[in-house]
Order: sequence, then structure tokens, then C-alpha cells
Amino acid sequence: MSDKSTIDRLVQASAIVIAGIFVLGFVFPAVGVWTGAILAAWLVGTQRPIRGFLLLAGISLILNVLPSWGASKLPVAEHVAWMGAAALLSALPFLLYRLIGERRPGFLAALSLPLWGVLLQALEEKWIPSALLAMLSPGHGSGGSSPVAHLAVVAGPDATRFLVFGFAAAVVWMWTYEFRLKKVAGAAFVAVIALAVGCSFLLQAAHLKAPYAPPRQPALAWVCLAGAMAVTATALIKPRKRRKIWADRPETVALLRSPYTAEPLHASHTEGREALVSESGETFPIRDGVPVFVKADALTGSNLKYNRLYEAIAGFYDDSQRVMCGLTGMNRREHFMAYMRFVEARPGDLVLETSVGTGLNFKYLPRDARLFGLDLSAAMLANCQVNLRRWDLEADLFRGNAEVLPFADETFDVVYHSGGINFFNDRAKAIREMIRVAKPGSRILIADETEKHVQDAFERIPVTGRFFKNRKEAVTVPVDLVPPKMKEIHVEMLWGGRFYALTFRKPQKADGANSAAAESQARSGTAA
Repeated sequence: MSDKSTIDRLVQASAIVIAGIFVLGFVFPAVGVWTGAILAAWLVGTQRPIRGFLLLAGISLILNVLPSWGASKLPVAEHVAWMGAAALLSALPFLLYRLIGERRPGFLAALSLPLWGVLLQALEEKWIPSALLAMLSPGHGSGGSSPVAHLAVVAGPDATRFLVFGFAAAVVWMWTYEFRLKKVAGAAFVAVIALAVGCSFLLQAAHLKAPYAPPRQPALAWVCLAGAMAVTATALIKPRKRRKIWADRPETVALLRSPYTAEPLHASHTEGREALVSESGETFPIRDGVPVFVKADALTGSNLKYNRLYEAIAGFYDDSQRVMCGLTGMNRREHFMAYMRFVEARPGDLVLETSVGTGLNFKYLPRDARLFGLDLSAAMLANCQVNLRRWDLEADLFRGNAEVLPFADETFDVVYHSGGINFFNDRAKAIREMIRVAKPGSRILIADETEKHVQDAFERIPVTGRFFKNRKEAVTVPVDLVPPKMKEIHVEMLWGGRFYALTFRKPQKADGANSAAAESQARSGTAA
């Protein structure tokens, strides 16, 4: 990999500065007002709506109760109850923002957060006793000489809240779309919010002093109420984009097979429910457009263990990759192309990625290739669907086990795997399955982290450490599991020995290494 370019170094320096600002937000309330709202909007967006809402409310409750413990004159139970109510009201704007974003992503979703934020915090001020309200975290207002307090003197508390929540939504919106501003309205919105933030700090520098008690602005509250209702109604009445049902996709269904009996499948659509059905009556449900080939009782061992990990980290998996690249100054395209350059995909090819995760590799394939992705984690596939919509890409996704692929023999022009195979129950079986569904002559790629990276990174991260410590076996490159009849077997170590890329080519039938008997034997081993 090439040395860092000037742009990469600038990106790294910017990432470090921004990370430092967020760290300062935990120490200085004047900064935390802004960074806390950004983190809250981001957190809710990475989780399922109700889970994110409860998680955010719980964090808010802890941050409010602990500092105020013993300062309140109310009975403990009443104090905690009021603080809990405040925490729920504080988290509610972010929940509504999350729900609206699912139906109307982009500018309208970003606008919904400040509109609902102003309304619900005004209700909070009205309902929560004033003695307790003064003890709440800075997100509910600021006193003293902070920039937020100075801005509130000029603009009023409701306008200040609108700017804080609006700035948070704008930053998350830009982050989600990787800072590609495509709409003039969105760019103007961000510019106004940035200008307001700059003014607030200029006021702080000028040492403007005035009491934090400007006259109320009921007109703004009514405008926010009307705006919030309009945005929410627009999201509710917008019809969801209708997916093409599987009964209308005969070409794709023809490629599918039962992973347990190898029988062909056909699509069934009754009473609004879709399923894939085999000749012997096996039924595989289709949920949110994704056929499910995973049987709950068949998920055991390492597959079960690590699927739980990916279900937990799916929401912020992509963001962790971006933050890591930013802080280390690693060019993201070079990061992925280090192994994706081995994929021999051409326009029009049928391309399968096993353990597709959130689909990050799809961005580096020809846009007119026909993409297929399979993963064990429902949460990762849900995020993959979001990414595909964001990137204007289409792919057929399947929830299944890479050790028993639900596809016919010799279906795909390209088959590859990136990340995950190190901790499969049966790596050899997964490799045989990749070979089985690949067309003769195609190159197969298997890429994953090395033992060095697992020890230096995964074992040391609190969230992942408990999954990777005390393993019975060290990570090894599975070159010994590649059948000896494969051609051009090659292993390349990447990223300073932290990642490997194993490639090999499936022989042409003329080589005699791909006989029908060998294919049948591989399939029989899979079905077993």
C-alpha cells in the first residue's frame, strides 16, 4: 500500500481534531451541549427504534440522576420518577427523528429533530418541577456564561434549542451521506446552522453578559408545532416503496436450491406473505424482502456465538470502519481495494459475496454487475439494505449459512468472502460450498484478519474482547483446506500482516478436476 497522501494526512488531522472535540464535550458543558445532541442522534440511528430510544433514555437518566443525587429535597422515589420522565421526554425527539427518517430520509428527517426537540423540551419545562429542571444535564439549557447561554440571550431559548438539535441532525445527515451535499436545500440548511454556531462562539469571545431569561417566544413554538406535524404527516402518508415480489423474479428463483435437500424452489405469495417452497414442502420465509434459509435449531457453536456479536455491533459497524480509517489516515478506497483487486468481476457478471455484512465491498464492484449477498446476521443484512438504497445499488440478499449455500451448482461468475470465515464452525465446508456454486474457471477470494490483528485489536476492545479471548485455536490462513485440485493457489498478507487474501481458481471442466462425480460428492457433503 502506498504512503499517505497529503489529503490522507489532512483527513487524519481533521479526524483527530474532531475526536478531541467530542472528548472535550464530556468535560465542558458548553461543548457537550452540541456534541451530546450529535451523539444522541447518531446513537438512535444505529439501533432499532425502540431499543435506541430506551438506551438513550437510560443514558440520560444516569447522567441526570447521579450528579443531582442528594441535592434534591424530594423523596428519592419521586426524584427518580421525575428524572425518568425528563429522560423519556429528552429521548422522544430522537425517536421521532429516527422513525421519520425510515420513511423520509434526508432533509425532512433532519428538520424533524429540531422541530420536535423544541416542542418536547418546552413540555418538559412546563411539567418538570423547576427545582429539578435546574439539575438536568446541559442539553436542557445552559446558564452562566456558556456560548449556548449567550446565544439564548439573543435568539431566545426555543430558537437556541432549534439550532442545537438542527446542528446535530445536519452533522449526522452529512456523516450518513459521507459529506456529499447533493441538494441545495440541505446545503443551505447546514450553512445556516453552522453560521449560528459560529455566532454563538463569537458572542462568548465578546464576553456578552445578560441574564438567561429572555422573553418567551410562543410564536416560534407554534411554528415548530405546525412544522413538526406537517413533516410527520408527510412521512406517514408517503407510501413505502413496493418491493418486487419474488413470484415476479423467476430468473433469480431459478438459481436457488434448498440448502438441506438441494431441491429447486418456487415462490409462494399468499395473504401478503411470501415464501420459497421446495418440491418436498420445505418452506423458507421471506422477511423484509430477504429469504431466510437459517433454521434456529441448526445455529450452533461458533456460528451462534459470533452471530450474536454481529447482531450487537451491526448498527455501528460501518461507522467504526470509517472512524478507524480517519484516525489512522488510511485511504478508505485503498483499504478495501487491497483485497478487492483480486476479484475478477466484469459488467454483467453474477457476483456472490458470502458473509456480505453491510455490503461495504459492493461499492468497489462494477455497477452493472448482478450482485448477490448472503449473511447469517439479520441486523447486518438490514443495514446492507439501507446502504444499497443510499448508494443507488441493487442486490439480492439472503439470510443463510455460508456452510450450506442455497444456490445451484456453477451459478456465479465470481464468488468471494471477506471477514468471518476465521470463526465458522466448518471452514472446509464453507470453502467447498464456494467452489460448488462458482462457475469453472472463476477465481475465488477468501480474505480475513490474521491472528496478529485478532490479538492486537479484537481481544482488546471491550465490546468484542469476550468473544475472542480464551480461544482454543489460533487463526490460520485456511490454505490447507483448499482442495488440492484447485489452480493458482496464492496467499498474500496485507496491512502489515494484519489481513490475508487467499485466492485460487476453480479448474475448467476440461482439466478433469471438476468432474460431475466430484461436484456431486461436494454437494452430498454439504447436504449432510
